[in-house]
Amino acid sequence: MELVLAVDVSRSVDAEEQEMQFNGYAAAFRDARLIDAMMRGPIGSIACTFFTWSDWNIQEHLVPWMRLDGPESAERFARAIDAAPRRTHLYTSISGAMDFAAGLYGQGYEGTRRVIDISGDGINNSGRDIGAARQDLLNQGVVVNGLAVIDRTPPPPGLGAMQPLDEYYQERVIGGPGAFLMVAEGFESFEQAVRRKIIREVASAPPPGPLVERATA
Repeated sequence: MELVLAVDVSRSVDAEEQEMQFNGYAAAFRDARLIDAMMRGPIGSIACTFFTWSDWNIQEHLVPWMRLDGPESAERFARAIDAAPRRTHLYTSISGAMDFAAGLYGQGYEGTRRVIDISGDGINNSGRDIGAARQDLLNQGVVVNGLAVIDRTPPPPGLGAMQPLDEYYQERVIGGPGAFLMVAEGFESFEQAVRRKIIREVASAPPPGPLVERATA
């Protein structure tokens, strides 16, 4: 599998929450269950890369493609996430993240599956139509999975009701054979959510299980 990890660093994600995201991804690749699932696959390895996104034109490719085939390579990937810079930008362009990810596949690896794992805490508010961006990925044979982080903080006075983020991700973000959504009930549950999510992605094709899973702290 060629797995792209796309992480939201828009202004709605504060420094503490961003650290929880980075730490959650690093911890996932140190999890013995994930490493075992990766090694038990038909090829015994995956290729993985990690980038952050915010505005339509702001994506930072922080960890290049790596072949992960055991504890040592998984630890190198985790350390690269640990060492990556933390920067925050403004808007939330899921479509921009999709477009950027589309250009990352086929760079030195040829997987039997192509998957993008998009984590975020808001809807698309920058860049082109998200439906068109998703369709371009689906046409490329990429499965789009989502990790929606639910913020239970009440909205500011005067702000109209918005579609629940888990519904938005289910309807507008995920797609492709076996696509699924993991919902983290707050950033405190992010680490648990991302571990479960990547283990499921690595384990089989298409991954069995419910369309939507939830993780709580």
